[in-house]
Amino acid sequence: MQDRSNLLTEQRLAESMKLDAMSVEDAVALMNSEDRKAVDAVAAEQKSIAAAVRIVAEAFKHGGRLFYVGAGTSGRLGVLDASECPPTFRTDPQLVQGIIAGGEAAMFRAQEGAEDRADDGAAQIDVCDIRDNDVVMGIAAGGTTPFVHGALRRAAERGARTIFLTCVAPTVGETKVDLAIRPLVGPEVLTGSTRLKAATATKLVLNMITTLAMVQLGKVHENLMVDLKASNQKLRDRAARIVSTITGLDRETAMQLLDQADGHVKSAIVMHARSTDMAGAKALLEAAGGRLRDAIDGY
Repeated sequence: MQDRSNLLTEQRLAESMKLDAMSVEDAVALMNSEDRKAVDAVAAEQKSIAAAVRIVAEAFKHGGRLFYVGAGTSGRLGVLDASECPPTFRTDPQLVQGIIAGGEAAMFRAQEGAEDRADDGAAQIDVCDIRDNDVVMGIAAGGTTPFVHGALRRAAERGARTIFLTCVAPTVGETKVDLAIRPLVGPEVLTGSTRLKAATATKLVLNMITTLAMVQLGKVHENLMVDLKASNQKLRDRAARIVSTITGLDRETAMQLLDQADGHVKSAIVMHARSTDMAGAKALLEAAGGRLRDAIDGY
């Protein structure tokens, strides 16, 4: 069994030594203060995060996919980020995928021991048929999860680009990857509970990578999610507001235009801006590489 006591995420935080004796107000203030360190730790990794955005965006442009691999909280955050891409950016669910040790059941209940099997991580890479145009991002707050390292090693063998997101400094024998992102958040208020600061930092990093990669693909205009999938009433309302904001049309007309465009925001906007039909809008968008700004240039 590996000794993890020297890892930063396993150290004790001096300020929380008397957590059990603190007033609720003082404990809340302490946790809030410590959470700020997660933001600062992510800020220190901006160059590496930007590099990750470029790697992922380039993969997407060449037909590649992004796979998050993790266990426990890290795995759940990867699955969460992946699941939010289709409704936000109208992407195929296969484009960004989450692999969690223990499978789907581990999303809702801890699967003890699932993270300890490196061979299982490698097997999942084979199951997903990882290719050389894909990106596999291992997430392990404490840095040592065998399932994650097994997946990263197998992904590299299959020619994929590899990224490692962790909240600890490099360890002896750590898997070689193309890029590492290390927001060093420090010891947790509750010793070893990486669902706290480490998880917050992880979520921030994942937010940046997929959001900004999608921006590079032209799925954002100004700061509006013009490629969202209007799959429910809330998103349908947001889609209509986006069409109205960009075109200046009233809400009712924007909604009618959206219906004519089969709920596709970018197509609706191009139909109006370039006085064309759905087929014409799609052709203009394709010629512009999906970038709305270029498709409506001069509007």
